[in-house]
Amino acid sequence: MEAVSNNYEKGAIKVAFATNDTKNIDAHFGGAKQFYIYNVTSKTSDLFHVVNIQAKDTDETIAKLHGVDIVYFVDIGPTAAAKVINNGIFPIKYKDIVNIDSEIDKLKKMLGTNPPPFIKKIIDRKGA
Repeated sequence: MEAVSNNYEKGAIKVAFATNDTKNIDAHFGGAKQFYIYNVTSKTSDLFHVVNIQAKDTDETIAKLHGVDIVYFVDIGPTAAAKVINNGIFPIKYKDIVNIDSEIDKLKKMLGTNPPPFIKKIIDRKGA
């Protein structure tokens, strides 16, 4: 599947979720079958793109996530984590499986109130 939406609101952050079941953050960064990428603002969320992963190639995966601000997963190796960070993507690791919709709701609430410093930095960097 290629682009789902071309909508991109000013002030939106682009967030990727490593998923194997399409509903949950349930995949290791290097073992994810796909990444669901959303544009998220304090009021809206929009599925922007689905990236399908064919081969376990960290550099290729990161290239496919170009433009993403935050990536969520259940685990990541240290080399891949360094590459993610060096490409300007903020990594978020969960120990347990988390529902994507629930996480998007939390992000929207954070954006509408007082976002943590790392999100403020992303917004400032984007000039939003």
